[in-house]
Amino acid sequence: MTPEHYSVAIVGAGPTGLILANFLGLYGIKTVLLERAPNTVDEPRAVTIDDESLRTVQATGLIDSVLPDVVQGYGVHYYSWTNQLFARIEPTVTDYGYQKRNAFRQHVLARQLCDGLQRFANVTTLFEHELKRFSQDEKAVTLDVQHAGQHKTLRCDWLVACDGGRSPVRDALGIQLSGSTYAEKWLIVDLLERTTPFRHTRTYCDPVRPAIRLPGPHGVLRYEFMLHEGEDPEQVLDEAQLRGWMAQREPSDAQLPITRKVVYTFHARVADRWRTDRVFLAGDAAHLTPPFAGQGMNSGVRDAANLAWKLAAVVQGQFSASLLDSYEAERKPHARALIQMAERIGQFMQPKSRLSAMLTQGALKLCSLYPPVRDYVLQLKFKPKPRFYEGFFIGSSATAQGLPAGQLMPQPWVELPSGQRVRLDEVLGSGFAALTLAQAYAPVKAAEFSNGLPLKQIRIVRQSDDFLPDTGADKDGTITVRDCDGVIGPILQQAAADTVLLRPDRYVLAYLRPGDAQGVTKLQSLLRT
Repeated sequence: MTPEHYSVAIVGAGPTGLILANFLGLYGIKTVLLERAPNTVDEPRAVTIDDESLRTVQATGLIDSVLPDVVQGYGVHYYSWTNQLFARIEPTVTDYGYQKRNAFRQHVLARQLCDGLQRFANVTTLFEHELKRFSQDEKAVTLDVQHAGQHKTLRCDWLVACDGGRSPVRDALGIQLSGSTYAEKWLIVDLLERTTPFRHTRTYCDPVRPAIRLPGPHGVLRYEFMLHEGEDPEQVLDEAQLRGWMAQREPSDAQLPITRKVVYTFHARVADRWRTDRVFLAGDAAHLTPPFAGQGMNSGVRDAANLAWKLAAVVQGQFSASLLDSYEAERKPHARALIQMAERIGQFMQPKSRLSAMLTQGALKLCSLYPPVRDYVLQLKFKPKPRFYEGFFIGSSATAQGLPAGQLMPQPWVELPSGQRVRLDEVLGSGFAALTLAQAYAPVKAAEFSNGLPLKQIRIVRQSDDFLPDTGADKDGTITVRDCDGVIGPILQQAAADTVLLRPDRYVLAYLRPGDAQGVTKLQSLLRT
């Protein structure tokens, strides 16, 4: 029999693979998702989801079902070895439409994302199907899949390995992980029915026993305790001992029901390469991030958002396969930067002695007295921006002082002529989009946009202006919105541009300026990739 053929095969039904499958479902790409387990993971793993990831969930069309199970907008309070609060991070800005730090439960999100795949006739989900081996040639990848003791063969144009930190696909490709493994192990304890309402994370920077207390949605709670060299992981799982550790931090927590206790080793590693011909790595298969910044799962979600539209565009013949070369070029530096940030936070959280704790914590107290530094920490401005330095975009020095091309566009609230207010992405659609100031309205011509590649036209009324009676411009399908947060207008002004072009993943593709024939030529050249 001729093997079933798919445009894309995804291995691994974790958040990265599920997000990718949902996007490919929206794009109409024939996709198969393979998972060797009988269902999505049923244990809590990641507990922090950031604003960028919630925006990505919004793009999949599942945000309304996900948000009820998310605690939006929580911070981190840091305590000294004497159990005294000495610093706090409570970001309030919502650049991308959501709070920067949010508590969730990974297994709940995974189930919701998996349920979302039922919307798509073009996506096949196969649980209890294990990829045993694969081979590839110039035209396709051949998969040997085992199910219920039987082997069957599948074929696909592209294979994406979202199969975790021990990725069999990565190993089969001979790809090495570069980086380090933390010498310290951590004990993680998940509990139910917490009785204290305090919503923020507490981080105890105590050289005797560094610890983290993380409240979550629906009364769940997590503790993380660092183990010292020589401590037996099996002995520290003793329930009486770990309840004693919890009682030192919050006495009422020591009586809560325990649902999970496990010892983890943390890694800071990045795959040497993320692609071999028709096979890609994504999520933990491509990078392993220490948990101190809560960015491990979120980095995988970024991988999926970056790769999904590119795979769809290549499969649908809108671009050549060379577009896929930009995936690693764009994502790898940012993933590495977040790992480095997590390592720095980890060093701060794990003082080696009381003297080092006194010095670092005292320095932070002094810095917090200076408003610019306090704001830099309080609003999480030290987090690496979602920005590319090379890849699929048209850069320009003229945008260096504002929002550069290759950076994620903010998502403000915009107002429709009806008076309804929605997040920007709700009017952008799922493909490329052009945002043009109403005062200088001149829609981007389809001919300029690479042989009529689909493009959503958005006309932007400045925050200080009103809607005017229809001049007929909207008859071409353009949507007019008012920049009610005053975000988009200043971005265009700083770029000295009338129009900003956005990619399907909402990164800035290019700015267009009046009479900039050279810019149009560069854009046309890029879009012929």
